[in-house]
Amino acid sequence: MKILNHIKSGIVFLFLIFVTGCEGFLDEDLKSELSPNNTLTSTYGFEVGSTGLYALARAEYNTWGESDAYMHGNACPYEALHVATDIVEAINSDGSLTAFANLTLTPEERFVGSYWNWAYSLISSANEILLFSEKNTNWDSPTDKMHYQAEARFFRAYAYRTLIYLFGDVPYVETILYDFKLNFTRTPKEEVLGHIIDDLKFATEHLPANPDDVKDGKLTQWAAFHLLSEMYLFRKEYVLAEKAALEVIDSKYFQLMKSRFGVNKDKPGDVFSDLFVENNQNRKSGNLESIWVLQLEYNAIGGGSNSTDWTRRAWIPNYSTITGFVLADTLGGRGIAQIVPMKWWIGTGGTNATGDFPGIFDTNDIRNSNYNIKRNWYYNNESNASLFGKKCNITEQTWFSTKQLFPALTKFFYGREENLSLTGSYRDRMKFRLSETYLLLAEAYLGQNEPQKAANALNEVRRRAGAPDIDAATMSMDELLDERIRELVGEESRRFTLVRTEKLVERVRAYNTTIKDKITENHVLWPIPQSIIDSNRDVEFPQNPGYN
Repeated sequence: MKILNHIKSGIVFLFLIFVTGCEGFLDEDLKSELSPNNTLTSTYGFEVGSTGLYALARAEYNTWGESDAYMHGNACPYEALHVATDIVEAINSDGSLTAFANLTLTPEERFVGSYWNWAYSLISSANEILLFSEKNTNWDSPTDKMHYQAEARFFRAYAYRTLIYLFGDVPYVETILYDFKLNFTRTPKEEVLGHIIDDLKFATEHLPANPDDVKDGKLTQWAAFHLLSEMYLFRKEYVLAEKAALEVIDSKYFQLMKSRFGVNKDKPGDVFSDLFVENNQNRKSGNLESIWVLQLEYNAIGGGSNSTDWTRRAWIPNYSTITGFVLADTLGGRGIAQIVPMKWWIGTGGTNATGDFPGIFDTNDIRNSNYNIKRNWYYNNESNASLFGKKCNITEQTWFSTKQLFPALTKFFYGREENLSLTGSYRDRMKFRLSETYLLLAEAYLGQNEPQKAANALNEVRRRAGAPDIDAATMSMDELLDERIRELVGEESRRFTLVRTEKLVERVRAYNTTIKDKITENHVLWPIPQSIIDSNRDVEFPQNPGYN
């Protein structure tokens, strides 16, 4: 019950922050029994506040609300970070994605505003904890103050990371503003990046070191080093990015999983598919690859809701609308294909000689195995005897018109026999894992013009997958970006990766036939939400180029 109380109190606490943050404007007494003034007065109180930060961070994936701390108010917020890139199309998709996919984005678009608001909500919550931690003197341990400051500064950095990727220059706020303000200015992205790096460096010094000593989902210094490496890459400080990535790799706390593990280790599959089996994401399952895991477990205190993380619904074909199919957990549950994978990378299976092609995968790459990409679909409705057990072929129509059937990533398969119409993914989500750390290291070496060292880092990931090594002559940024697809597709925020590497426009023009003649450098950033510009009446708040 103590954990449940932390979660409930933490979520309540988040909303109280917005009340106290507007004291001068609202001019009302706080009626709740909880407030920062009477909650953030002990280690226990900061534990409650910290729980709220974790809840708000994972609510980045929340759609409609329910019991989560935040909501985007529409489907597919995370998929907005994948469309208009080089990996997926959103044909006849959910209306929430149309403007993003077609490059018809306006400052009034819902996710433009909700991502901005989500990030600043997390920043405001982190700033509240930082402010009151300086006032509090009632700590259980001498290290508690620095610990909770480190968590708050990590989450503040994490939120600003999203803002600079999406919007570029944004207001940097590092304290609670009690007076209503109408004169914000845009802080240069490079300056914000400096603040992000300072926060993450502090987190590396004061977060726990041993991941076996923390509860599932809690931060360690290695999550901070991983994100620090990425931010140094964004700043083109490649030597420092290399050093931060090696801190994680050389810590020896983590390893690429190379042997079968977890709940299905004795069932058909491979080690890559094991990573995504329900209950295999945290260290207690034997998974030593995960660095930070968002806790979204089904039917668990503090887990996900039916409105949390609709990634499965977005990526899985709408197969159940085909005569001869019924919803099944083995087919991923309820999918409606709000995005579809592009053929150039996922391929159709087979080889060019057979008329099919393997996409960007080598022959023995397990990430292309039937356990990880489902290409063979068989009718499963036992009541339809004429079709049951027969193969249903993927066609151009089922892939790109009706979206009923196409090669599907099984990493997002999720179904519950007791309720197959569930929408949420309800599975803990690996936010950072060691394979990506190796790929960040490879990016750092490319930035230093060290292609052989970059290839060596990349090959660590490829060897686990059974793919052949590449050499320095083959190593390039495009090869690295292809490898990130093979390993991390749907997990990474693809837009962030392409913006950081300055390859978004080039890759879209090469692979996204729908918008290849439409995209310009102005589309690298989203527009500033119109509500922000309109409310900042005392000082001009410039819009990003290309948006009215």
